[in-house]
Amino acid sequence: MTDLVPVRRALLSVSDKTGLADLGQALAERGVELVSTGGTARTLREAGLTVKDVSDITGFPEMMDGRVKTLHPMVHGGLLAVRDNPDHAAAMEEHGIGAIDLVVVNLYPFAETVKSGADRDTVIENIDIGGPSMVRSAAKNHAYVAMLTDPADYDELLNQIDAGGTKLSFRKRMAAKAFAATAAYDAAISQWFAYVDQEERFPPRRAMASRLVTSLRYGENPHQKAALYVPEGPHVAGLPQAEQVQGKALSYNNYNDANAALELVAEFAGGPPTVVIVKHANPCGVATADTLAEAWERALACDSVSAFGGIVAVNRPLDGATAERIAKIFTEVVVAPGADDDARAVFAKKKNLRLLLTDGLPDARRAGVTQVVIAGGLLVQDRDAAHISPADLKVVTKRAPTDAELKDCLFAWTVARHVKSNAIVYAKDGQTAGIGAGQMNRRDSARIAAMKAAEAAETYGWTEAKTVGSAVASDAFFPFADGLLAASEAGATAVIQPGGSIRDDEVIAAADEAGLAMVFTGMRHFRH
Repeated sequence: MTDLVPVRRALLSVSDKTGLADLGQALAERGVELVSTGGTARTLREAGLTVKDVSDITGFPEMMDGRVKTLHPMVHGGLLAVRDNPDHAAAMEEHGIGAIDLVVVNLYPFAETVKSGADRDTVIENIDIGGPSMVRSAAKNHAYVAMLTDPADYDELLNQIDAGGTKLSFRKRMAAKAFAATAAYDAAISQWFAYVDQEERFPPRRAMASRLVTSLRYGENPHQKAALYVPEGPHVAGLPQAEQVQGKALSYNNYNDANAALELVAEFAGGPPTVVIVKHANPCGVATADTLAEAWERALACDSVSAFGGIVAVNRPLDGATAERIAKIFTEVVVAPGADDDARAVFAKKKNLRLLLTDGLPDARRAGVTQVVIAGGLLVQDRDAAHISPADLKVVTKRAPTDAELKDCLFAWTVARHVKSNAIVYAKDGQTAGIGAGQMNRRDSARIAAMKAAEAAETYGWTEAKTVGSAVASDAFFPFADGLLAASEAGATAVIQPGGSIRDDEVIAAADEAGLAMVFTGMRHFRH
């Protein structure tokens, strides 16, 4: 093994021809013999370069519609030979195998073909075989061969050649990228076969690949390192694809909290102006109104204490009036599907505020899976994309909810599905009145939410808390009547919950005695 390896012969076979002609010209000027195949060779020749066909080396023409061209000992022997192994050197001499010092390969556009909606036969034909084989052979033999899969590395390659040859450290780094590229490629193929072609929800082996976007300052805490990745292949657009208009880079917690806000506000896509305020991945205020500015004031009123240092998401482009109001308190991040010039000017005065502009809102009902790493394993489940309509509700009390109460029930239910369990949400007139999150029992969540509502009433000088006359949503059933009674004591007049407890009769009787209207959804929304 040696550190510097001069590049005398290069094999180029690329699908993405970005920078190919320039690279070929630069290699030729440095005395490198160019070997190529098919369309790559044609592109190089059109640039006026001398290129040797792989078929001239193997003695076999490309055949079977190009399926077989580089799978040959004359190619792979030149890639895999250990140069300072006498037996390998003798075999090369005996069979006339020439060493290949550089391989530049990127693969058939499989993912792009799938995304285009191509038929099955076309998808199959875009599974590259020879390309990954060359990549793996060259990368395995990185002690002697440089293997490039990314046009972004062409300039560094040329600089190294000019300095006498490729360095071992460079070849090792390129080998790591090469194996990651083939792994990601195979993952995309395996996912297509499992999820699309075979329609398997949970295949025996689950292959995934992701690409680094950026390193983050730290993780949840300063002693933890962190990074942001995006999935390889098709995926929904979200915060990693958003335009950051201003402010310092986002932290791990910023991304986590902003995503919670984005997922919740997406529930209101196409609806009236809506503002969501999130703190530590839990909503602390949600409201709709005739304008975003009014929706902001209503959302803030739910819990103005927790909103300090929070994340804000809105369901339509920001205007200057709303930005003025948001800017009055310290806000970490604002997420919006757009912002006018006035809004941008307002936020520009707040250098620590991050403004993220998304290309629309994600589909709240999209399919997909979520995953959680546990010790020794990985938990994978369907996204909680289920939805209920008024027709799905079952009235279980003597009194049915009024139209206004039913509307409040559905609003509270929509918010509750995005609150950490045990979740209790009071809502009235399109505005959260109190939110209780993450408690070990449902009664305490009901009491905490009511307490926050009482504090808000005191802060704003209201004659009574917004929980009076509200609807209350519970993300799972009330196992006892105490949580429901706590909500009744706070002034709630309607309840929406999944039902299904062995004590449902007891809870229903308590609701009837308190004069509450209650509906069952038959569906729970735990969020741990």
